[in-house]
Amino acid sequence: MSLMRSPLLDLPAAVEADGLDAGVAAHYGSDLREQRALVAGKGFVDRSNRDVVTITGPDRLTWLHAITSQYFEGLKPGTSTTALLLSPTGHVEHAMYGVDDGETFWVHTEPGAAAALVEWLQKMVFMSRVEIADVTADYAIVWRPGQPAEPAGPIVRAGADSLGGNELFLPRGDLPAFAEQAGPAAGIWAYEALRIEAGAPRLGLDMDERAIPNELGWLGIGVHLDKGCYRGQETVARVHNLGRPPRRLVRLLLDGSVDHLPAHGYAVRVGEKQVGFIGSAARHHEYGPIALALIKRNVDPAAVLEVVAEDQPTVTATQELLVDPEVGLHVRARL
Repeated sequence: MSLMRSPLLDLPAAVEADGLDAGVAAHYGSDLREQRALVAGKGFVDRSNRDVVTITGPDRLTWLHAITSQYFEGLKPGTSTTALLLSPTGHVEHAMYGVDDGETFWVHTEPGAAAALVEWLQKMVFMSRVEIADVTADYAIVWRPGQPAEPAGPIVRAGADSLGGNELFLPRGDLPAFAEQAGPAAGIWAYEALRIEAGAPRLGLDMDERAIPNELGWLGIGVHLDKGCYRGQETVARVHNLGRPPRRLVRLLLDGSVDHLPAHGYAVRVGEKQVGFIGSAARHHEYGPIALALIKRNVDPAAVLEVVAEDQPTVTATQELLVDPEVGLHVRARL
C-alpha cells in the first residue's frame, strides 16, 4: 500500500480508506451521492496514493516497445496507453498506465508498486539511453469525469481504461489548491464502484499471481496483438490463437439482502464446488452491490453463483460477461 497521506484527508467529513487504498479518502460523507455527482460530470477523485514513475531519454519508446506488451514505436506526444510487464510464462507482474509528453513517459501504477517496478526496469536498461525515476513524492494522480478541456497545464492521461474520464499528474503540493477549484471531492469508494461497473481490473485486487492478460480483458487495451517479441508473449499468443483462457473475469450483481460486501479472496462457488474468487466489490448508486470475480472459464454464464466466506452469510450473484468464454476459437477455426 501507499506510504503517502493525502492532504485532502483534512477536508470536512473525509473518512480514510483502508487496505490498498489507504492514504486517500474512502468518502466525504456519502459515497452514493459522490458517485452520482461524478456520473453527472462534476467533481474529482483524489488518487494520490498511486505511485508515479517517469521514463526519459531518447530511446525510451523503442526500449519500452521491446520489453512491454504494448506498441510504443512512433507513439505521438499526448497519446495515452496501458502497458503490462509479464513473467516469462505470461503472468502479469506490473501494469503501467501512462502518457508521453514528447520528452518523458509518465506512468502511474498501484500504491506501493513503484519501487519494484523501477528496480526491474533498471535491470533492463543495458545500453539504452533511458533514465527511470520514482517521483511519487513529487507528483499525485487526480481523476476527473469527462475528457480534458484545457489545451495546456498538467500532464493528462485519458486512456481506454480511464472510465470515460481523465487522470492528471499534478505536483503533489498543488493538491489543496486544485481541490478548492475542482470540487466537490469524491472518495475512492465512488471511483471503485464506477471502475467495477466498467469491468476494469486492478493488479493486486482482481487477480492472483497466476493471472494472464487473456483472462482479464486486457487484450487490445494492455496488450498489442500485432507487435514483435516481448517477455511472456508466447503464452499470450498461444492462448489467443489456439486455446481458451483457463479463467475469465466477470462482473457480479450481488444479492442486496445482505448488509456486507464480500472482501477480496472470498470464494465463489457453484453448489459445493469453488470456481473462483472475489476481486473487489463496491456499492453502486444504481445497481446496488457489485463485484469483479475471476472464475473458471467453463462455468455456465447463466449459472447463479454463491459468494462464501467463513462466519459470513452466503451471498448469491448473477454473472455479466466481461471475457468471452470462447475467446480464441474463431482464430483456431481460420487456422
